[in-house]
Amino acid sequence: MSAIKPELITIIEGPTPDFHPTPQRWLQSIHEGPDDRAVALCQLRTMNGDDIMNRCQDAWREGRPVKLDYPDELRMRQQADVVAMRLESLDEGPLLSLWVSLDFDLEEFDEDDFEDDDFEDEDFDEEFDEDFEDYEDYEDDDDGLNFF
Repeated sequence: MSAIKPELITIIEGPTPDFHPTPQRWLQSIHEGPDDRAVALCQLRTMNGDDIMNRCQDAWREGRPVKLDYPDELRMRQQADVVAMRLESLDEGPLLSLWVSLDFDLEEFDEDDFEDDDFEDEDFDEEFDEDFEDYEDYEDDDDGLNFF
């Protein structure tokens, strides 16, 4: 028995695509399964949008999955299941909208989203402070050894 080969939409150049949450609840029902996954929108500029649409529609008719193959922030290859797609013609050129299924745990947080005020003094460990004070005592007794 051979594995089903997915149809790939491969991003070769450019930055990591932006995935935006989708407010439409009906999209979630398209990609139901045993795993908790979120459907996100990804929009791409392409010059061969018609070819991509035809290849993906053929794959879906044959029962094969369609996957978006893209580089992440570390330039490592990642894949996401394509749930739906639409090709639009805009003044700037063709725009391919892909709705993809992502793991919930892939959610990223911006450091700017957090402020120092979010943390209270009681959140910190007093034992750590005591250990740090003990370490400062070691620094005073400089015998040529460094502790790392």
